Amino acid sequence: MRRLLVLGAGTAGTMVVNRLRPLLAEDEWDITIVDQSDEHHYQPGYLFVPFGTYRPEQIVKPRAGLVAAGVTQLTAVVDRVDTGTNRVLLVDGTELAYDQLVIATGTHPSPSETPGLADPSARERGVHSFYTLEDAVALRDALQRFEGGRLVVNLVDLPIKCPVAPLEFAFLVEAWLQERGLREVTQVTYVTPLDGAFTKPLAARELGGMFAERGIELEPDFMLEQVDLDEQCLVSYDERVVPFDLLVTVPVNRGAAFVGRSGLGDELDHVRVDKHTFLAEDLDDVFALGDAANLPTSKAGSVAHFAVDVFVDNFLRHVEGLEMHERFDGHANCFIESGHGKAMLLDFNYDTEPLTGTFPLPALGPLRLLGENQANHLGKLAFRWIYWHVLLPGRPLPLATDMSMVGKQRPPEPGPEPGPEPGADDAPRPASALMEVSM
Repeated sequence: MRRLLVLGAGTAGTMVVNRLRPLLAEDEWDITIVDQSDEHHYQPGYLFVPFGTYRPEQIVKPRAGLVAAGVTQLTAVVDRVDTGTNRVLLVDGTELAYDQLVIATGTHPSPSETPGLADPSARERGVHSFYTLEDAVALRDALQRFEGGRLVVNLVDLPIKCPVAPLEFAFLVEAWLQERGLREVTQVTYVTPLDGAFTKPLAARELGGMFAERGIELEPDFMLEQVDLDEQCLVSYDERVVPFDLLVTVPVNRGAAFVGRSGLGDELDHVRVDKHTFLAEDLDDVFALGDAANLPTSKAGSVAHFAVDVFVDNFLRHVEGLEMHERFDGHANCFIESGHGKAMLLDFNYDTEPLTGTFPLPALGPLRLLGENQANHLGKLAFRWIYWHVLLPGRPLPLATDMSMVGKQRPPEPGPEPGPEPGADDAPRPASALMEVSM
């Protein structure tokens, strides 16, 4: 009997066992999944809890009912992986042997990385987040008490899971303030270590324009050193200061601690893998999927979905001693809620940045890429049902695994700068041109 052991029963781990169980004969393969919680959370729902769109019970289900029959489920905490003996050691002393191991333990906020964020008094001094259900509920209560002032949304550093979520919160809270008559008495500031609103040029330009339209101040290139709770302000390494009355921060994200203890991780405990096959470096029996892997793309549910599509076919070949033919292209797509019942959509991969256009059909859409409309918003809300009933059970979605250029519009390539007219260098220049050069 061969043993497949999956660590983590979040999005990627659950999809893996549900997809593989029907494909691996039960008299040949034992499949076990281990997680430290008996609950499964629909994490994209955390964003909506502070605004009352979702109640906690709408985004949490018992794990037992989501995993395929024929898969052994264990609730335990992993201490480390011994790749030399092919064993996983649990904190309670139990040892689990494996022939193939999949690490899908995700990434998680680590406020202790930033001075001030993990202080026991931080929440009562106006510091909040929404990257756990507990934090999202506390933020919901804080917003209900908020009467105006300086509201700051802060991204501490990348990578984080769902990298557009801080942007979404900024747009949603700005709309929420308008609806409650608090916008005129509230200064909204978005503080980021990036040089713009997003990492990709076209998306950064579009999102930056949306910030300007909504009067959201952008504070770029802000490398956070500490949160000064006494003065209620953010302090950067170059000594800039951003004061706040209510801070909504996204802390540094780290992978599971056992990844580092096992010698499998990068500096943030994300598993070092081949970005196309998810096979861990220098190993042929350990894979990492979803947010647990150090893939150079977004840590998002869509990436986990597309990655599992590639992984399943490759895994079946790999365990038969065959070459893995499928290669993941880094495909990711994500909705960005922009408030007032609208959203935009990004679709990109390792090599292609988010572009404008329509999705999934050219011209018809109905979803818009890098543009707001109601269909995008409805698509984001509908995804909760799709997640529970289609994605997690491993049923096929009508979306191509590899990113398609259908419906996308590339911006025109910048042409060469026009050269000077003959003799232009000798012509007198107007004073305004001289001023432009000197500034």
